[in-house]
Amino acid sequence: QVQLVESGGGLVQAGGSLRLSCAASGRTSSSYGMGWFRQAPGKEREFVAAISRSGGNTNYADSVKGRFTISRDNAKNTVYLQMNSLKPEDTAVYYCAAAKTSFYVVGPTTGGRYDYWGQGTQVTVSS
Repeated sequence: QVQLVESGGGLVQAGGSLRLSCAASGRTSSSYGMGWFRQAPGKEREFVAAISRSGGNTNYADSVKGRFTISRDNAKNTVYLQMNSLKPEDTAVYYCAAAKTSFYVVGPTTGGRYDYWGQGTQVTVSS
């Protein structure tokens, strides 16, 4: 079992930056590939970014590529999502999730393949 708690969300103007954190407790997060997803009002949850257990392999949705960076610190059991050049369309509740994967395999892009989820943190980008 692993518990995930997101933090770092908030209100920011377009063009600004935020860094989300996802702290894991219970079984260490290094045992899991990690992903970030988001869900805007009235829309389906969508994949944002994922990272391997090793931290060396990452994957991004086209909509955030070049603006967002996922990273992890296994010693701190924490995964981060650095979000730069934010746009109003990035407004959503952001969730982190953990999936059982091999060490070098990036976390899945499909939410159904994740085993554990956090409660989410709201990100609002004003125009």
